[in-house]
Amino acid sequence: MNLIQKLQKFLNWEPSPKPDITLNAELYAQFLPFRTPLILIQLCMIFGTLGYMYIEGHTLINALFQTGYTFTTVGFGSLGEGEFSPLGKLFTITLIIFGFAVFTLAIGIIVDVINRGELKQILKERKMLYRIARLKKHFVICYHNEYAVQVTKQLRANQIPFVVIDPREDMEALAKQYKYPYYIQAEPHTEEAMLKAHLSSAKGLITLSSSIADNIALIASVRLFEKEHKIPAPYYVISSAEGVNDIDKLKKLGSDTVVSPTKLTAQRITAMAARPDMENLLEQFLYKSDTPLDMEEIFVPKTSWMVLKKLKETHLRDIANVSVIGITKKDGKMMPMPKGDVLVMSESKLLVIGTQKGILFTKALVKKQEKPEELKYV
Repeated sequence: MNLIQKLQKFLNWEPSPKPDITLNAELYAQFLPFRTPLILIQLCMIFGTLGYMYIEGHTLINALFQTGYTFTTVGFGSLGEGEFSPLGKLFTITLIIFGFAVFTLAIGIIVDVINRGELKQILKERKMLYRIARLKKHFVICYHNEYAVQVTKQLRANQIPFVVIDPREDMEALAKQYKYPYYIQAEPHTEEAMLKAHLSSAKGLITLSSSIADNIALIASVRLFEKEHKIPAPYYVISSAEGVNDIDKLKKLGSDTVVSPTKLTAQRITAMAARPDMENLLEQFLYKSDTPLDMEEIFVPKTSWMVLKKLKETHLRDIANVSVIGITKKDGKMMPMPKGDVLVMSESKLLVIGTQKGILFTKALVKKQEKPEELKYV
């Protein structure tokens, strides 16, 4: 480890992350037309320097200086050009004409590259990719539609980062209109799009296409991406289904949660008709971002100190001010309103309710391997 690496480790400084796709090849292709004039400029400088050294007897520095301001046609007078020999004057005229031709060619190439607009678009996309590379635990939202607009509003309100992917050409204008801070214009199911969206550091993927074929392709692609890139934790995949019959199909293919607008609408209307007070409570509690209470599932790892402890022995209500209202076992079975004598098993999930601060503190407690110090004072 060199001195710079030791200093970085001491200061706990990490270099800026790089995207999986940098677009360097595309950028190089845009600058490739400039190669010819640059080579011609170098050849002219060499040819002119050697010519003035041989014809006028200049030193290397004087010959290089004379070639530079002659080739760029900025004027004469520094080295007494009036005393040039006839051959030197002809050589100078030739150099001026050739220099004018080379710079005219270079300007024409610059104008052509700018008019095509590809360079500007690549630089803009490259900047976006470097911004996305800084994200961690974000969601990748596939396809822009009315569902995506509403989902992104809620994610922004809860400060959850996200990247929107859509193949339409006006994606940049849509991103500005609907305030998407990160977006990619590409086909979502391709590996290139997933690399650009920095899926390797994402928490999950949300596919909101009205076509079940698109949703199936995305679910299969993201699960294949997990295997090929050896992602340690599986992505949380949420998909939409226009028909109720498609829910089971998408779950079998690998979607963790399938949302059907038809089914959700029916459930909400039924809840409002049967239990209007409860529906108002859920509206205030679950869907408003400014509510003081929150609810979340917390995973219990194998190494947690809570494993095989009774729920009442954890004293979460006393030290974290949260309540456990449900436990999901490893096999997926849910135990609502568990009693204090229930054992906390490894790889189970605790459904807790409390303040956001209390839930964050509970997450930290659950991850600890040794019994926390706070329990000594309970």
